[in-house]
Amino acid sequence: MNYNYGLKKRSRFNCTILFNLNPQIYLDMSYVRKRGKNLGLIELVAIAIGGMVGGGIFSILGISVKMVGMLTPVAIIFGGFLALLAAYSYVKLGVYYKDPGATYAFVKRTFSHSHQMASAIGWITIFGYISTLALYAYTFSSYILSGSDWATDIWIKKTVAWMIIGIFALINTWSVKGMGKIEDFLVYTKVLILAVISFLLMQHGQKSFIAFLKEMYMDAEQSSLLQLLIVSSITFVAYEGFQLVINAIEEIEKPNKLIPRSIYTAIVVVILIYVIIALGALFAIPEEELIKNKEYALAAGAKMILGKWGEWLVIFGALLSTSSAINGTLFGASRQLAAIAEDGYFPKFLTRKRSGIPVNAIITMALFGAFLILVGGLRLILEFGSVTFIISSLIVAYANHVIRNKTNSSALMTTLAMTGLFVGVVLILYYEALNRPEQLLFILLMYLMLGVGAYVYGRKHTQP
Repeated sequence: MNYNYGLKKRSRFNCTILFNLNPQIYLDMSYVRKRGKNLGLIELVAIAIGGMVGGGIFSILGISVKMVGMLTPVAIIFGGFLALLAAYSYVKLGVYYKDPGATYAFVKRTFSHSHQMASAIGWITIFGYISTLALYAYTFSSYILSGSDWATDIWIKKTVAWMIIGIFALINTWSVKGMGKIEDFLVYTKVLILAVISFLLMQHGQKSFIAFLKEMYMDAEQSSLLQLLIVSSITFVAYEGFQLVINAIEEIEKPNKLIPRSIYTAIVVVILIYVIIALGALFAIPEEELIKNKEYALAAGAKMILGKWGEWLVIFGALLSTSSAINGTLFGASRQLAAIAEDGYFPKFLTRKRSGIPVNAIITMALFGAFLILVGGLRLILEFGSVTFIISSLIVAYANHVIRNKTNSSALMTTLAMTGLFVGVVLILYYEALNRPEQLLFILLMYLMLGVGAYVYGRKHTQP
């Protein structure tokens, strides 16, 4: 059985390897070929950070401030701890299997006797990527329209989001040549812009550190630990992407050492990036403005503090981040979708390719992403994406727990991971039931659809 899902073998490319199983990013590796060396710690940390720092921070900030105010940095840290718990099993299974297929491959290989498990994780993984595709497109739309007369027009936003998905779908069905270099530029530029934005906001902040602590204390009296945990669960999707390191397993020098070091380091760095951005915004931008303009909070706030050029800098950073994420998601997830379809867990028409490009899979992903944008707003897409990725991480944690003796994993750590991730799912559903029952109904209906699809294809599948 070939488990190199979507990872092109060296014999088929002279200079470029596309890491596309975790689909927020793929890298042009010609410099590795020229220098004749494998990926080291610095490169792997950069890959994981690039995967996590997509459009997530631009979409979660305003929503977090609305729910817990000045405690937003604390909620971000809690979300980071949840990501570290989830990463534990990815690290252990990555070192054990050394399989670039990551989530899907880990579950399929651990439960090799169960087609239902393989089918379920395949469906959950793909629809998780579809939800992030919709999230990034919606965030792109919100930021490109921010400050215009159309900023509050929901249907204009949806139309622009559909258009950007369509544009990148066309690009991905046309050609992939040279896209790795474009992706590198997008990744490193967006991280630099985020750092500049945070520094400028802090420099121009009108609020003293003492005043900030007082407001944080007041919010702590009004908020509860439960609310903080709910926010950290809802915004979990902002940490999705650390699995990229495992997708690059065949190029890693000393994987047993570098997989854990790079993944844990990258998550800690991303926690710091998100916290710094949140602190910069909270120090400089009035809380009511962040809440009012929650879908494009950073741009609206930067305009107030830094003027028009500050607003455009934020918008440029957001558009770079979301464009990078949309492109990478369509590129990588479509290939994983085609690979899972080849295993028999999705319709066979999704395996069809033109010049090596899985056109049907790309179009299918784009259409489902557009459907999510049609039926929901930013909040619904964000919460569905977080639930989906928490569930997939929970399944991976369970797989690691089952074979913990083989992966040399701690029973305490696997139990903590499963408990934390399970609680995260329950908290999101609990919040939805109390505050947005119609969104809960939609999420449950989506999972009913996923469950039926996974069951049908798992049942009729026969081992080749």
